[in-house]
Amino acid sequence: MSYAIYVGRNHSRTGHAWLAGYGDEPSSHWLEILPAADHPEGAVIDMGVGPEADMPGQRIAVPQVAHTLRHMRVSYSYYLGVPAPITNGGVNEAGVAVRDVWSTSRPELREMTPKDQRGVNYSDLARAVLERATSARDAVELCASLIADHGEASYGGNSHLFADADEAWVMIQFAGGQGLWVAERLGPNSIRASRPGYVQEVPVHDPDHPDFLWSPNFVTFAQDQGWYGSGPFDANAIYGDGKGRWDGIQWIEAEMQARAARPEKIGLEDMIWAVRTEKLTGDTAGYGQVVPLVRSPDPALQMMWHAACGALAAPFSPVFLGQDSVSPEYGMHRYLTSGESHRFQDRRKAVSGGGDTVSLVPQVNETTVGAFQDSKRLMYLMQLLGEQTLAPVHAAFSAREARLSDLTDAHLRVAEAAIRSGHKAEAVAVLSAFSNAELTSALGLVRDLASGLSAQASAISVPDPSDLPKGFQQLW
Repeated sequence: MSYAIYVGRNHSRTGHAWLAGYGDEPSSHWLEILPAADHPEGAVIDMGVGPEADMPGQRIAVPQVAHTLRHMRVSYSYYLGVPAPITNGGVNEAGVAVRDVWSTSRPELREMTPKDQRGVNYSDLARAVLERATSARDAVELCASLIADHGEASYGGNSHLFADADEAWVMIQFAGGQGLWVAERLGPNSIRASRPGYVQEVPVHDPDHPDFLWSPNFVTFAQDQGWYGSGPFDANAIYGDGKGRWDGIQWIEAEMQARAARPEKIGLEDMIWAVRTEKLTGDTAGYGQVVPLVRSPDPALQMMWHAACGALAAPFSPVFLGQDSVSPEYGMHRYLTSGESHRFQDRRKAVSGGGDTVSLVPQVNETTVGAFQDSKRLMYLMQLLGEQTLAPVHAAFSAREARLSDLTDAHLRVAEAAIRSGHKAEAVAVLSAFSNAELTSALGLVRDLASGLSAQASAISVPDPSDLPKGFQQLW
């Protein structure tokens, strides 16, 4: 389902907006930085879904643009049969950040979706924005153009939250194969959570309204179906689930509004709390991400805060767009990677004529521990032992993150000065070393905490294997 939260710059202690959230999928997750690239004329990329998807379709070839932007993202290997690698969040060199969030469409639209649908899927849209968009509004227009030109392959309805230093846009894509979508602008005074993504009243009688965009058939299709006659046009009631703002959305938006009303407003620790709180985050969260939406003086300085699994059980570390590598512990591993159960880390079966037998995971990654897997172990220990674990674990994370926040700001100031004086390579090398050292340190903290909780768990009488898994009470 996933989760996103946007905080406008007028609510921010540091004067810039924030975008944060996580992906909500069962498979493995890994962090990657993709370089800018030039592509030859006539290049294409495969998009869409295949017959194996839960809502099946046909793969299509979509023209690639001549140049794609450097970006970083979290990828994962499975969701409802959508072809891997899949992505739903990251930031690019233009400072455009994206979060993808499920947003179900009304049952009639889901039933209307062609069984052999052709078009771009939700991950294709997120990836295209990271590769191509230079502003949040550009991201909406890019997605609208891709849907108009190639159609959309839906899994029942979806949304995106696109953000840059100036504004954000919530864009809802509705199921049904009709190319229906709507987008709402969020400004400096906005606080908006998505889970699911929602847009409510749309000023359809004011087509030039600066805060809304929608597909050409957005009103007429609803009229043709008898779902709308006149008066206010509530997109969620007419095309969505009709539930409006879910309980979890109402709770977190109210909590963040209260924090914004304090003299100190909202800082990094508040954004981290919003994606760490056990009321919202549990085993379904595959990672954590917090992006400060700033105008970086150089794209290499664009950064985000990354947690290896749901931030309930993983600390955040800084990652910079310019760095040349990411610690292999945070890269792709075989743990929970779809399809790896029948593959091997040698070529003997391939040489003997086998089919899909060689692992897709770099062998060097498998020689390291996996940050995602180790953080999951800590999460399960916390859930097993109960609420008593939350305060000490989160206190350890928060103390580290407070120290890191100041240290990261210092590194960015020094790197900016170095770049201005013509020493970009040296600045990038320092940022890379700093980030990877802190990623390694974060994993060490996770493992130390897990060792301590494991000792506590060993004192528990042997549980009945039939016992149901334990967890913390969540609002969603």
